[in-house]
Amino acid sequence: MSIFLTPFARTRLFPRTPRPNTIRDCTPEQFEQHLNEHEPLKVLDGYAPFCKLHVHRNWTSTRCLTVPVTDGNRHLLRSAYEARTREELPVLVRWFEGVEPPVADYLVVILYSREQLAKEGSPIDADWGVVGCLYTAEPAEIPMAPITMMRNALGVEEGGSGVPIDRDTYRRAVEFWEANANWR
Repeated sequence: MSIFLTPFARTRLFPRTPRPNTIRDCTPEQFEQHLNEHEPLKVLDGYAPFCKLHVHRNWTSTRCLTVPVTDGNRHLLRSAYEARTREELPVLVRWFEGVEPPVADYLVVILYSREQLAKEGSPIDADWGVVGCLYTAEPAEIPMAPITMMRNALGVEEGGSGVPIDRDTYRRAVEFWEANANWR
């Protein structure tokens, strides 16, 4: 099985100007090579048949992606309208400023099949393409952000995958994201 780091994931996980909340201590090429040379600890089913999650022990100093919201840090939450790419419409996002989470124990790599990436207009030669990565304390998936579920339901024209919203999964995601936030 071959894995390719897609341009979409590359710019998010390895931005030109490094940020503390992205992958540390490794280049995009080293990241892709590691995924191709090391078996994951486990493989999880993603939110659709074309999506798989490969769980790897964190080999970097990358920090956890989310922080629990508490009365002691709620004042550090910020929000703004942002787009992931130039083509996408901005959506409301929130994050912490001024917190530093622990180093993640796991990197949960989000993979899409070659066929799905071709459908979305991003063909690859590899079997699977990296579209994202979760940095976690547990070897499990963080629930997809509700806005990502909505974007997916809008279809590939709006930067999504075309997968409809599952109402129960959406409610569980809202519960998680009300109690946690990303950080910068």
